[in-house]
Amino acid sequence: MDLNALQQKLDTLQNQGGKKEKKDYSKIYWKPQIGDSRIRILPSKHNSKTPFMEVKIHYGIGNPVMISPLNFGEKDPIAQFAEKLRAGEYDKENYILSKKLDPKVRTFVPVIVRGEEDQGVRLWQFGKTMYQDLINMALDEEVGDYTDIVNGRDLKIKTVGPESTGTKYNKSTASPAMKTGPLSDDEGQVKEWLEDQPNPMEQFKRYSYEEMKAALTKWLTPEEEEEGAISSEPADGFESEPPKTEAKSYSLNTNGAKQNKEDEFDGLFGENGSKGLVEDDLPI
Repeated sequence: MDLNALQQKLDTLQNQGGKKEKKDYSKIYWKPQIGDSRIRILPSKHNSKTPFMEVKIHYGIGNPVMISPLNFGEKDPIAQFAEKLRAGEYDKENYILSKKLDPKVRTFVPVIVRGEEDQGVRLWQFGKTMYQDLINMALDEEVGDYTDIVNGRDLKIKTVGPESTGTKYNKSTASPAMKTGPLSDDEGQVKEWLEDQPNPMEQFKRYSYEEMKAALTKWLTPEEEEEGAISSEPADGFESEPPKTEAKSYSLNTNGAKQNKEDEFDGLFGENGSKGLVEDDLPI
């Protein structure tokens, strides 16, 4: 008998129904703190052409974070519904709603944080502005490929808080270090960092088509759900022709809490946010 396999099975059985162990996201993600940081972006183990991995994500629609099936070449019922809203006769409210339902693109890169090398490779997530800045930096002939493990560059990250931004969010900027140099003088360490990298796609719980459809239904009709009046198939038709009902029937008041969820999501990961990495806000 394989005693190791049996021990793993026993651990699984004992944990079933018990309290779920909290996941330490600080070991997976890195978030710039107010002040100065120094990092090195690594070549990606998961894509030899670029360190940047774009991930399409839904947030605040029934679950804090849902990775879009589009990332895996599968159908996304929420994105399909957004397309149907746009396919009908133009309606401003439906157009606004469709944009909210489109998955948002988040960008991840593997990084080593100087002074915290013992924590290994972590993922740094940021939005469009930082993404553009990092691409422009790489295209600058005076900077070049800062991910090169022999002659690359560290990046200096400066983060200021709400007292400087005039908002409730932090803001980070990046600049290249003047000197070039190796990722590490320890060849074994370099090899480990290049091989042991978290894959952004694997950090999110994947929901089925039906689960995502149900989450969308609940999000679209919260009042009916509270009264127990939701039909078992109220948001059906994702696979068929667009419904004959006027697009206006899918309108939703987008003011209030839901309007602020995108800013809140940005805050979870650091580029424009002041929130920390908390368990319920990150993928599981």
